[in-house]
Amino acid sequence: MKSVKEQMALLERGVVDFISKEDLEKKLEKSIESGEPLRIKAGFDPTAPDLHLGHTVLIQKLKHFQELGHQILFLIGDFTGMIGDPTGKSETRKALTQEDVARNAESYKIQIFKILDPQKTQIVFNSEWLGGLSSYDMVKLASQLTVARMLERDDFKKRFENQQPISIHEFMYPLVQGYDSVALKADVELGGTDQLFNLLMGRELQKSAGQPPQVVMTMPLLEGLDGVNKMSKSLGNYIGITDSADDIYGKVLSVSDALMYRYYHLLSDLSVEAIDGLKNGVESGTLHPKEVKKKLARELTARYYGDEEAVKAEENFERVFKQHGVPDEIPEKVIAAGDAIWLPRLLVDTEMVTGTGEARRMIKQNAVSLDDVKVADDTMNVDTRGEILIKVGKRRFCKVRFE
Repeated sequence: MKSVKEQMALLERGVVDFISKEDLEKKLEKSIESGEPLRIKAGFDPTAPDLHLGHTVLIQKLKHFQELGHQILFLIGDFTGMIGDPTGKSETRKALTQEDVARNAESYKIQIFKILDPQKTQIVFNSEWLGGLSSYDMVKLASQLTVARMLERDDFKKRFENQQPISIHEFMYPLVQGYDSVALKADVELGGTDQLFNLLMGRELQKSAGQPPQVVMTMPLLEGLDGVNKMSKSLGNYIGITDSADDIYGKVLSVSDALMYRYYHLLSDLSVEAIDGLKNGVESGTLHPKEVKKKLARELTARYYGDEEAVKAEENFERVFKQHGVPDEIPEKVIAAGDAIWLPRLLVDTEMVTGTGEARRMIKQNAVSLDDVKVADDTMNVDTRGEILIKVGKRRFCKVRFE
């Protein structure tokens, strides 16, 4: 095993909440001395059959622990999924049927092994222990938390203040999720920042059960292609890991220049030093942002489809860009190079639209492309180096050269 310092250097990367770093260092020291790996838990409710890159932020951190020799417990919440996680919800969440849970869980198992080593990953289902709890056990579990404490949760608090219904079974969700940590004797639990209350519940229940409390680590919620909202299938701003190689490559290229570094830090296997080197290269002008983004697109496409398919996806993208829907004669504009320019302003300056209001409306309608990549972020700033092809709607083109 690597030293505590070496392990922490990797494990701290991208973490938001760390409760606590000192506890993890002690657990790592004990693990090294005993030769026993830590038990690392992360839970996923099988609410949908497909995972996207937002989910993989957490799975990437599991991979870090796995690479360091620790035991990964990938928990599929088939029992809790039938309750429905109330986190962030303004109304009672629809519970899944047993058929929904079983179907989605099988899909998850296939997808996660695109990232994790199946030989070193233990998949567990919380129905194994929660399904066997008696009514007496459930009442005893519920006695460990007060209503006042539960109403500290922001989502419950807002619903209570707005006189929106809160079902009693929703109060059980954090408790049974916390009980998962007791049943698994977890040393560490990972989750999104929106799961902090539930993760801390595991610590409390472990203390009550006489177990050493788990370390809680939260990972940030990854913004989607719009650059604003968290990645979500319902918002249509996601990159699915079951998307085609061409789609993954093209969608990654559509990420804004500013957001691509966040994607690098949370999703890439490149070291922090290597990512900083790329950023410095862009800032110094020795690297073009598009080349840096293409590198990220190749890496993420290769993760799910292999190097050969990633190369093909890049070739396909370049061929489509050069041949698809571009007229032989395109108006050209020369704009002074300098600081990055706000995209709506660029569209006005190139006479593609009459005003920034129209520009923002066209962007929100998914009608604006830069170098054949759709843009959904109306706050985006465009780098003023080299050339860029702008398309608005189906027939308006302009090649811009920055000098």
